[in-house]
Amino acid sequence: MASHPLPSPDQILRIHCVKVFVRDQDQSLRFYVDQLGFRLVADTVLQSGERWLAIAPPDGDTVLALIAPKPDSKLSQLVGRPTDVVFVTDDVLARYREWSRRGVKFLSTPKLRRVKSVSGTSIPPGIEAPVWGGVFTHFKDLDGNSFSLVSFDEVTHAIGAQRRAAAERDEAARRVAQELDIAKQVQARLFPQDLHVLRTLEYAGICQQARQVGGDYYDFLATGRERLCLVIADVAGKGIGAALLMANLQANLRSQCAMGFDEPAPLMQSVNRLFCENTPENAYATFFFSEYNDQTGRLRYANCGHLPALVVRAGGELERLESTATVLGRFPCWECSIGETSLFAGDTLALYTDGVTEPGSADGEEFGEQRLLNCLKLHRDLSSRDMVSAVIDEVRRYTPHEQLDDITLIVAKCRFDPSGDQMGLPYERSA
Repeated sequence: MASHPLPSPDQILRIHCVKVFVRDQDQSLRFYVDQLGFRLVADTVLQSGERWLAIAPPDGDTVLALIAPKPDSKLSQLVGRPTDVVFVTDDVLARYREWSRRGVKFLSTPKLRRVKSVSGTSIPPGIEAPVWGGVFTHFKDLDGNSFSLVSFDEVTHAIGAQRRAAAERDEAARRVAQELDIAKQVQARLFPQDLHVLRTLEYAGICQQARQVGGDYYDFLATGRERLCLVIADVAGKGIGAALLMANLQANLRSQCAMGFDEPAPLMQSVNRLFCENTPENAYATFFFSEYNDQTGRLRYANCGHLPALVVRAGGELERLESTATVLGRFPCWECSIGETSLFAGDTLALYTDGVTEPGSADGEEFGEQRLLNCLKLHRDLSSRDMVSAVIDEVRRYTPHEQLDDITLIVAKCRFDPSGDQMGLPYERSA
């Protein structure tokens, strides 16, 4: 006889209910509960008027429905016959002794049944071993319905092991999902919660992660009443690993900014050194750091291998803030030059990660910088927060695919010149 592999746990079907025909439901209930130790599952009256009485063994999933057919009916002839129901237990002898003390009538003492081993099992060839119930016996209930009681056999053990393994996998998956949910909540708190109010600049940011947690990072750091740092970064990798590196980078930057600084270059060198010291050798991040002065409109920046920031001028001209250094975390001995520009009334600054520009359309064409630029110009009259939402919506409409990378975007709009000119009004830009 050819052996067949056991079905996977999600393919195993369980028998829910087996009918046992009895003469008196109440007397039978007391027998099964008091003498066999079964538990009552249901005792109710159906719409037909029939009493539905169901019991179950203490460690089983299948229930027995105790049915009391009408006298002289065809079903009444099934009372007191072999039920072909087989109960499986880990110790037939112990169960036999216990139930005998409680008055259960057994038809025989437990016997050992042996047959030749089945190929494909773990039993050595030539050794006789039980396949379906090594030790077995039979017993009757009050009405003479007979049942079999057998010990765990090889197949039952295998199915039980599969079910336990499946339950363990489900529990492990549940714990992982719970831990990821906690990590997501913790990481969400790492992003800016309160925005420092400036006289001339309105700004907003968002990070929509592809997974529960990710490696994109943005921040707004007030380093004085009139200075604000706008930061965006993309840590190499995805998932938990990238999220931990992101948190490390954020902690390094905030600790250094908290000590105060006058020049961005030494700050960047310190952040890079700490990132190198506290992360694995192959870890790195693209990083864009900018410091805006609310009094002068000056924007000093360091672009460490990141995508160029876009400054869309009030008249539609574009200024791209290109790289001024290599990525963070790869080189302990590292130099960073500082770029500088100015923002005037009506200008828009956009910082973004590749999750904005790299998503592709159905034919594979990327969203790209030009579409981002067109979107910024189209929605230039909106607030920074609404512009962020408009860009994200446009990216999602453009690509039919599942989001594969974190989408992070900062938009800052200059509302007034430092001299007092309002956005949208004619003004003179100083050289």
